[in-house]
Amino acid sequence: MTIRVLVADDQELVRTGLSMILDAQPGIDVVGQAADGRQAVSKARELRPDVCLFDIRMPELDGIEATRRLAGPDVADPLAVVVITTFDLDEYVHGALKAGARGFLLKDAGPELLVQAVHAAAAGDALIAPNVTVRLLAAFAATGRRSRVLPPVVPLTGREEEVLLTVARGRTNVEIADELHISLSTVKTHLGSLMDKLGARNRVELAMWAYESGRMD
Repeated sequence: MTIRVLVADDQELVRTGLSMILDAQPGIDVVGQAADGRQAVSKARELRPDVCLFDIRMPELDGIEATRRLAGPDVADPLAVVVITTFDLDEYVHGALKAGARGFLLKDAGPELLVQAVHAAAAGDALIAPNVTVRLLAAFAATGRRSRVLPPVVPLTGREEEVLLTVARGRTNVEIADELHISLSTVKTHLGSLMDKLGARNRVELAMWAYESGRMD
């Protein structure tokens, strides 16, 4: 089934480039573009795309507020939003995730990760850029707030333990596959199993669990 995407960025060159990358992918169709946050919210409500790809810094309404209006906790029928930005700032990451974003990427993440994030959001999952995952984990560790977690009801397998540690180190799916000498489909299977067993919604929560459980000591 084709994934319908709305792209919003105030820079026409960036907006066009992102749209071209996504349109070139089989199974993805860019159904609309917006040059500011207010227009993005309006078009999203009109078109009801499967995934919204929003820049953080836009005129009229920034990407975080646009995300909140479309995917926040008070929204009855939330849309899937992936936030993408040039600015590698922690407050943006936390703000976007709190507003309901299903993904957070930097614009230099590359086409492969961009496409992965769109597919993940459309499937109801979340993808956070691996380098962002590592930084969030480091920031969490620096606060000294740590509580030992209970082991999962169903124990992790040896391979799942290995995959969990690679996620906590910020590896992409491709890097995990290469490092552990397994296929991409096997990586995805293990990630799905880890999220089910640990009650995690995304890679960041998997990484946090790995830290809290003492696996990163």
